[in-house]
Amino acid sequence: MAEERKRSTGYHLGSVETVISVDEVVEQARAIAQAVDQADLLALAHNDPFVLVEDLRAGYGQMEILHGINLAVARGQSLCLIGPNGAGKSTVLHAIFGFNNIYSGRILVGAGEKKRDITRLSPQSKLREAGIAYILQDKSVFPGMTVEENLWMGGYLKDSPREAKEAAERIFEKYPRLAARRKHPARVLSGGERRLLEISRALVMDPEILLVDEPSIGLEPRFIDMVFDILDELQHKDGKTIIMVEQNAKKGLEFADIGYVMVSGELAIAGKGSELLENPDVGRLFLGG
Repeated sequence: MAEERKRSTGYHLGSVETVISVDEVVEQARAIAQAVDQADLLALAHNDPFVLVEDLRAGYGQMEILHGINLAVARGQSLCLIGPNGAGKSTVLHAIFGFNNIYSGRILVGAGEKKRDITRLSPQSKLREAGIAYILQDKSVFPGMTVEENLWMGGYLKDSPREAKEAAERIFEKYPRLAARRKHPARVLSGGERRLLEISRALVMDPEILLVDEPSIGLEPRFIDMVFDILDELQHKDGKTIIMVEQNAKKGLEFADIGYVMVSGELAIAGKGSELLENPDVGRLFLGG
């Protein structure tokens, strides 16, 4: 038993011989941090960012979690944020969507002359006016409602219930697996089906930007592949821009065009997802190898 405890998984994938505490990961990640300026981030976004975050300081109450974060992602690109627990990854998504306090900096969305400052908009306005949807972590469905009713709830900002129901029908056409369970209560769905419902509910408003928080959390491996296949289709077929936080760092970087490593509310490393997968320091700290 003692011998088994010497072996542990790394950052949710692969095996290592020694357990590394979160504090140790943070310290080692700081040691490998690189100077990342805005020009580097813009280049990764083809110098045409559809979502642009500039020097953002944000947090909860009076507690600042993000200390001058910059971010850039082009239309139809995907970006994955990785890093140790407490790095501020989900806080970035919260700030973009309006779930926390922004002390300074700004968030811009749009292309060319249509780019607009959405920093101070409410979450409802960001969904309705800026086309940003937030897909929460697991267990955000309404278990007592049917699959169909859950989708209708995704259209709560539509001008009429009829429009929400029409949008739900388009989702059912897209995902027959959900259509076959439309009258079933959400609580009887498998983990993968619940995740599909959570994603689909966000699609009812036809957003352009998806903020996806831990898409693989709580899922069996066979469902993880299904969820990432869905996200891949949304990006490459439907043209959605995706910004995600993913605890399975290897899976997230394999999926994403761009990867950011965050440490203590700051950006430590940025590069193409494929480049971060090949980075030995990132591999040692976050990929279990």
